[in-house]
Amino acid sequence: MNNEFEDRHGVSDMMPNNQQRKKQSFIWKVLTMRERNGRTMEREALSNSSIQNQGSVPSMSSCEEIQNFSVFAATWNVGGQCPSGNLDLSDFLQVRNEPDMYVLGFQEIVPLNAGNVLVLEDNEPAAKWLALINQSLNGPLDFTSNKGLKPTASFGGSLFFQKPSLKKIKKTFKKLNGKRLKSCNCVLEMERKAAMDFCFRCQESNLSLDDSSTEEEDDNFPISVALATNQMKYSLVTCKQMVGIFVSVWMKKELVQYVGHLRISCTSRGIMGCLGNKGCISVSMSFYQTSFCFICSHLASGEKEGDELRRNLDVIEILKNTQFPKICKTQYSRMPDKILDHDRIIWFGDLNYRISLSRDDAKRLVEMKDWPALFNKDQLKMEREAGRVFKGWKEGKIYFAPTYKYAFNSDTYYAEGVKVSKNKRRTPAWCDRILWHGRGIQQLSYVRKEFKFSDHRPVCATFLVEVEVMFRGQKKKVATFNFQIHDIVPSRTSYYL
Repeated sequence: MNNEFEDRHGVSDMMPNNQQRKKQSFIWKVLTMRERNGRTMEREALSNSSIQNQGSVPSMSSCEEIQNFSVFAATWNVGGQCPSGNLDLSDFLQVRNEPDMYVLGFQEIVPLNAGNVLVLEDNEPAAKWLALINQSLNGPLDFTSNKGLKPTASFGGSLFFQKPSLKKIKKTFKKLNGKRLKSCNCVLEMERKAAMDFCFRCQESNLSLDDSSTEEEDDNFPISVALATNQMKYSLVTCKQMVGIFVSVWMKKELVQYVGHLRISCTSRGIMGCLGNKGCISVSMSFYQTSFCFICSHLASGEKEGDELRRNLDVIEILKNTQFPKICKTQYSRMPDKILDHDRIIWFGDLNYRISLSRDDAKRLVEMKDWPALFNKDQLKMEREAGRVFKGWKEGKIYFAPTYKYAFNSDTYYAEGVKVSKNKRRTPAWCDRILWHGRGIQQLSYVRKEFKFSDHRPVCATFLVEVEVMFRGQKKKVATFNFQIHDIVPSRTSYYL
């Protein structure tokens, strides 16, 4: 056999002794087997525990650890009111706590009239909310270092540009950094080297100046808007508007490089079950090796008996119909395309569930601040306990007053002390809610904020979330031998010289 090997490849002069010839024959067999079987050989070699008898094979977990990150989630139905430039969101966003991630959802950022629902949505309010959030998180924009950007005095001084629109604000933010976040941050070279490492394992920096995303992609897929200045703390990861629903995700700027696979799905549940005045925006992404999904929704309204079933149906249809596009370049990707397949899920919004009490009874319990007695009649609580909706989801205990419905710029619930028709009366209710699904999520707080800007009060929650982090610097060893391969095996090309 050894003579045939030498005759075939002409390398007999490279074999000092029989022991080296045996070792070379062994290595050559391994190489040819890998050629024939492709990546399957690598997967089997790494997963086969018996190889540990020949050397050291650290398990996948030896390169991973669980780290905790803080997530701030908030929902606010702003009642179609456009914000002014002096609206300070710092208290709403609890900026002193400096969470790692912000997930913010708004409803009714525009009036839900026929023009916005059927014709063309107005995205100027979304741009204003985006700039207000940025100002609270990062401070006012510095225009002295950005030529050509002129603030308008009509709204908040340095906050806004002439005729602000969501698209212009996003473009301007991109110009401040010049970098875009790739929708898929998998590295194809990693796929070739280790087929068993599905796309989460890729830890290359995903911020690239060479990203060739088109402007059309900017509108349909979340492209990063990283506001990179030395003073910046947070970068905008993605934002999206669907009629009155608006969602944005922000992260500490040093963490953005570990975000990937950003995808957005919009589900309409409005008029005739197909218009965007009701429904949700869902955001899917990976953070390190953990998948996240955020759902900002505005469900069916109404406090008549049976309206809660329409809201249940909205939730069921959203879970059923939300489908994230497949964008991953790696064929071994495990990025989920359905909401419930993600590791960590947070659902927030104006869920519109009411309290099944008369207005007078509910008002009496509110005045007594008897939140447990009031919560016992909460529709969402009762529907969940009956197993008709949000099965397997969790919500923190509520120790705050109902968030709806207030008179504008007032601390009193709508129609208190005012004579109005029955069809305009509203029983106080906890319409605005935040729920979560999945392991590794611990809620730290669940509160409402006292902003009189709208007929709703905003609701906020902070979470401590476990994230699986892999350190790519630790290289895996398939096996260790008492010889060096490169010392005894000629290069592949030398076989054919």
